[in-house]
Amino acid sequence: MSRVVVIGATGHIGTYLVPRLVRGGHEVIAMSRGTREPYHPSPEWSSVRRITVDRDAQDADGAFGTYVASLGPDVVIDMVCFTAASAQQLVDALRQSRPLLVHCGTIWVHGPARVVPVTEDEPRTAYGEYGTGKAEIEALLHRETRAGGVPAIVLHPGHISGPGWPVITPAGNLDPGVWTALATGQPLALPDHGLGVLHHVHADDVAQAFELALQRPAAIGASFHVVADQSMTLRGLAAGVAQWFGREPKLDFVDWPEFERRAGAEHAEATREHTFRSITASIARARRELGYAPRYTTLEALRESLAWLIASEQVDVGDQPFPPGQAG
Repeated sequence: MSRVVVIGATGHIGTYLVPRLVRGGHEVIAMSRGTREPYHPSPEWSSVRRITVDRDAQDADGAFGTYVASLGPDVVIDMVCFTAASAQQLVDALRQSRPLLVHCGTIWVHGPARVVPVTEDEPRTAYGEYGTGKAEIEALLHRETRAGGVPAIVLHPGHISGPGWPVITPAGNLDPGVWTALATGQPLALPDHGLGVLHHVHADDVAQAFELALQRPAAIGASFHVVADQSMTLRGLAAGVAQWFGREPKLDFVDWPEFERRAGAEHAEATREHTFRSITASIARARRELGYAPRYTTLEALRESLAWLIASEQVDVGDQPFPPGQAG
């Protein structure tokens, strides 16, 4: 049995991962800011030691890494590291004991792809604060591993989906009106002929990959994409969602100024951030080296997400019936 410290344990992935680890026989220490419970209750949480900590404050004091090391972990799973400085502090503190460090990255370490599906070996072309920060952390952790320091594995999820939170819509943003339009037969504007690509993944599939990484010593020093088996275009996603309600989508393919006018500046910028990257990520390495087998397709992950959004009255689909689907 390993002692596993999960940093950011009550978030999207941790909600599913922590119960998996408990069922796998691990001793789990769950660290979080303590501002929320896991998205879904699970009896396994009763056997978890929970620690409330403000990572930003402790990073600023130079104390966070030392605190994690003092817990005596065999494995550290870091879900909420966003800067190289924060990663360096953690690595420095763990170097003496050298637990396995599994870091949550993002497919946004890739910018616009040259070839698709993009593999983990492609040169990093990240842009923007989030993607570049994650790329810097990835490079730092792999240097550390090669130097014989803390052994690390980096997992790069796609757009994390599942019940409990708003998810990226078929328009590439978080506008709940997108779901309403597709459910009720209203026109939906999409830019670039709806050919922008999104690569979602269910949070439990990401949790599966983290659990597998703990069991694969050969994975140390490598990065892995963790996404659904296939990516989908905006127009493909829109058609899939509309079909749940017995409809064909009414899609208006418009230029970017018109899309921004209809969607609003905030939602249009989110769509731009996603579709300018249009990442299709290969999971061949994760299948081969981790044994990763995503249970959910993109549409199955989104269907479960939408069922929750409707039930929690965050999305209005009128009087349209919507039985939740099952993964398969």
